[in-house]
Amino acid sequence: MTATTPRPAWSDDDLEAFRDLAHTFLEKECAPHEQRWGEQQHVDREVWLRAGELGLLCPSIPEEYGGGGGTFAHEAVLAEEQVRTGAPSLGTAVHSTIVAHYVHSYGTDEQKRTWLPQLASGELVGAVAMTEPGTGSDLQAVKTRAIREGDHYVIDGSKTFISNGLQAELIVLVAKTDPDNKAAGISLIGIDTRGLAGFSRGRVLQKIGQHGQDTAELFFDSVRVPTSNLLGEVEGQGFIQLMQQLPQERLVLAVAAIAAIEETIAITVTYTKERQAFGKPVFNFQNTKFKLAEAATNAKIGRVFIDDCISKHLQGELDVPTASMAKWWLTQQQCDIVDECLQFFGGYGYMAEYPISRMYTDARIQKIYGGTNEIMKEIISRFL
Repeated sequence: MTATTPRPAWSDDDLEAFRDLAHTFLEKECAPHEQRWGEQQHVDREVWLRAGELGLLCPSIPEEYGGGGGTFAHEAVLAEEQVRTGAPSLGTAVHSTIVAHYVHSYGTDEQKRTWLPQLASGELVGAVAMTEPGTGSDLQAVKTRAIREGDHYVIDGSKTFISNGLQAELIVLVAKTDPDNKAAGISLIGIDTRGLAGFSRGRVLQKIGQHGQDTAELFFDSVRVPTSNLLGEVEGQGFIQLMQQLPQERLVLAVAAIAAIEETIAITVTYTKERQAFGKPVFNFQNTKFKLAEAATNAKIGRVFIDDCISKHLQGELDVPTASMAKWWLTQQQCDIVDECLQFFGGYGYMAEYPISRMYTDARIQKIYGGTNEIMKEIISRFL
């Protein structure tokens, strides 16, 4: 699948070369396997190593730590091309845009030199373990405990809905190092799961969409990790660290949303111009033209908005409420537009073999993860 949009103001020749590399890799080495990955509920482990070899992992991490030395713009380009090639299953947004930046922003030099090169190469797959069965968006209520015993933390608890959870060897764990406190008791701890006693993975969860992106349950039963695995060196900083990094996470979700909107419109226009009904193309009916005109207008507004957000983020000027606005509004538009467009495919839109059906089911989670859209509105309202 392809969608043509003007080159954004935040891009340059190097970024467009990176885009071409990402597009080629995703088109040739990921897209042909998407159906099989959906059936097995995870990507092949080897594809992470191949992406690492090509420099597609951790592109915005400094070169001294094995990364590409780029910026968030590289992460945005990769997110866009995953949508445009129909290859969304490789969980690079969690791995590169989120996990690697927790390590880079808060890790000690030893942690960064240990973990980041392996994330960049694909030797380690990264995940963030925030959500628990009873907490959802309420991060202050997490019950997973990391109690200090000498030079180790003893960790007990469980996590659910963890993207990359099946394959992750490096997990950024959200846990209570002080169970008696809410936000002030939360810390982030890096967990290398390889051969780790007491750590186990539950089932890979069956979702209505994003079937190739593994989402798993994680369990910690008296897991012992060195206290040196604490991110930030001082306990109780986890909630602040989460709040500092979540705007970038929400921005990359918004980037994926606008790319999906543009792609949805492109394939729908093509289909409606080819599909005949009552002796003429479906596109020629006034309802079709008007609905697609509305969708194209919202796509144009969304593209201008997201490009401005990316430019501001690259300059360190994107604020929390604007990132929240981008996340909720664009993911809502994504869901609304793909629903409208699927209707033009008639019964074929309900068939799994048509890309529009997958775009429909994949879209729905966008309004939930990264903080629900209701939480986004709550955040925005606090700045009014």
